[in-house]
Amino acid sequence: MTSADLDRSYVWHPFTQMRDWTDPSHPPIVIVEGRGAVLRAEDGRDYLDGNSSIWTNLHGHRRPEIDQAIRDQLDRIAHSSFLGLTNDVAARLSRELVEITGLSGAKVFFSDDGATAMEAALKMVYQARIQRGEKQRAVFLSLARGYHGDTVGAMSAGHSPIFHAAYKSLLFETREVMSPACYRCPHNRAEPVRGAEARASRQCQWECVGELATALDELGETASAFVLEPRVQGAAGMTMHPPGYLEKAATACRERGVWLVLDEVMTGFGRTGAMFAFQHENVAPDLVALAKGLTGGYLPVAATLASREIYDAFLGDYGELKTFFHGHSYTGNALGCAAALANLKIFETDQTLQKNTALEQALAKHAAKFWDHPHVGDVRQEGLICAIEIVRDFPTRQPFPFAERIGHRVCAAARAHGLLTRPVGDVLVLMPPYCATETQLAQMLDALWLALNEVLPLEGRRQACLPS
Repeated sequence: MTSADLDRSYVWHPFTQMRDWTDPSHPPIVIVEGRGAVLRAEDGRDYLDGNSSIWTNLHGHRRPEIDQAIRDQLDRIAHSSFLGLTNDVAARLSRELVEITGLSGAKVFFSDDGATAMEAALKMVYQARIQRGEKQRAVFLSLARGYHGDTVGAMSAGHSPIFHAAYKSLLFETREVMSPACYRCPHNRAEPVRGAEARASRQCQWECVGELATALDELGETASAFVLEPRVQGAAGMTMHPPGYLEKAATACRERGVWLVLDEVMTGFGRTGAMFAFQHENVAPDLVALAKGLTGGYLPVAATLASREIYDAFLGDYGELKTFFHGHSYTGNALGCAAALANLKIFETDQTLQKNTALEQALAKHAAKFWDHPHVGDVRQEGLICAIEIVRDFPTRQPFPFAERIGHRVCAAARAHGLLTRPVGDVLVLMPPYCATETQLAQMLDALWLALNEVLPLEGRRQACLPS
């Protein structure tokens, strides 16, 4: 049997309609190798990794420094229990994370992925409130269309109808507040303008902040924490918040004694231009969840950083049962922590954030051509996250019917042009590895443009033409 046959016979894939997957007319791409920004399939074809292997890979595949760090750690030990023991690499990584976040006094709790990092954060908030004598503060607030992972707690903090509807009866109730997503915001009075991202041309009075403040006031002493992805909501459609929203929201929370929980699983480690998205603004979260890029896309390690105020709520005599009774078998995994330390070192040696500025400018330059397509409603960018929203009608922002799967079809067509990426609904997404060259960036965007015109041809122009 081929690898594809084995997969179809035995594997169940995430976020995948398996009836489509097992259709013999659409054989899966079997990845066997990677180097830099390029992935190689079993049939020998090369593809550009346009979404950094689902938003995880930072410095490219087979980065020598991370490879060597893992080899060196293997010569020592791969894993040992973190319950009642520790290891040298996890301790060093904890210090590094506290220092680079600037969250002085924070404590680091390790887990496996973004969902488990968020699950830990939610449980920390809930238990800390009880142990501080604040049982009434039990209500979480979170943004509309939010997504924080697929464990029960993480789903409860999210409001994604597609991902969460089937599990609604399992979830605890949270207070949903409007997302500051300017493109479809009902309070944005600006008409869409070609070439102008909705955040830049918006006309509003920060009603999104006002609605948050109203919700906080209505909840009063029952409000516990506000949960959000800062600057960019990924699975919501790469919706991007206007600069200033996070700081205003944080101020509203702080004034009312409500904790701020930030999900930096996708936005962390340089993806938005700063090391962490919250560092664009004058904000210090009470809890922050990190994952995806933490190991440079190599191994599943996540971390939840908690403020000293929250950590102190768990201190007490053994018999008081104030311990955080939560953990994972691979907590503090030495191999993963070694990879993470090497990943963070590259940011220093390569001056990654400074170098990425030129890459961000190149991404903006090559993405600008998408404004020429009549079915592109918005082209938005935050750092090295580019989102191209496809609509049926530009003036009204009317979307295509979900069942038409326009975004999926465009990304499927892009494979023939050497690009692998995955849409979020009808939002085309590019999140290149930081090692990508400007030439590779141009190739990624050209492939996406060609694919878009194959699915939604431009009238009066050759289907495969590029704008002059």
